[in-house]
Amino acid sequence: MSGGLYSTEDKNFDTTLDLKKLKPYGDTMNDGKVQISLTLPVPADEKGAEAAKELAKKMGLSEPAVSHYGSLDTHFSFYVVYGSLNHTVNYDEIHVETVDIETMDMYGVQNFIKENIKRDVVIVGASTGTDAHTVGIDAVMNMKGYAGHYGLERYKGIEAYNLGSQVENEEFIKKAIELKADALLVSQTVTQKNIHIQNLTHLVELMEAEGIRDKVILIAGGPRISHELAKELGYDAGFGPGKYADDVATFIVEEMVKREMV
Repeated sequence: MSGGLYSTEDKNFDTTLDLKKLKPYGDTMNDGKVQISLTLPVPADEKGAEAAKELAKKMGLSEPAVSHYGSLDTHFSFYVVYGSLNHTVNYDEIHVETVDIETMDMYGVQNFIKENIKRDVVIVGASTGTDAHTVGIDAVMNMKGYAGHYGLERYKGIEAYNLGSQVENEEFIKKAIELKADALLVSQTVTQKNIHIQNLTHLVELMEAEGIRDKVILIAGGPRISHELAKELGYDAGFGPGKYADDVATFIVEEMVKREMV
């Protein structure tokens, strides 16, 4: 067994685990069991179900079975397929670029600001462009926060401005300059045809043209945002699913001290 993550002394554990040939776990080790869902632009019938099975086979599933299907519209149908994945991955060779911080809770961030920055930190956030979704930005910015993690509006030492949704990049930059923002949070939920990448790139270009890109900490967030993608697009950090206001706040205040933005 490689990786050293589990104890072989546990008699209930299947010691055939090989992290160099990692497969999904369903009922037993290495069975590769997975469930996938897909939509097809065809009627919901036996022929559509067979098409879903054939596609599953081409994805690398053996003995796929359609456990459920239904009609979405006259010529659109939805399928749930269950099967065993044949492929494996080498877990030991996987590298993921992440935000390198030890997240502080709200009180830790407040103390950090008081001791190291000694002034209020101004943070402006919005869902920009045509994106009308506010769940993500509200979870980080609004006082009540999300899942037990208070939003930035509750933090002492932080002035948080949530501009809402469908904020044009030009207006977002204008407000950032007006408020003398230390950090900008951009939430992107709509991702069809990579519109989020276009919008995020456009914002960076506008900030560079205004000469303010290096004067603020720029952060992107959303369901398909990773730290690696955000860095590639010219942002300082990216926060995707499973991240909260305390993660964002910790990064901002530590980055401010690192850049001597105090």
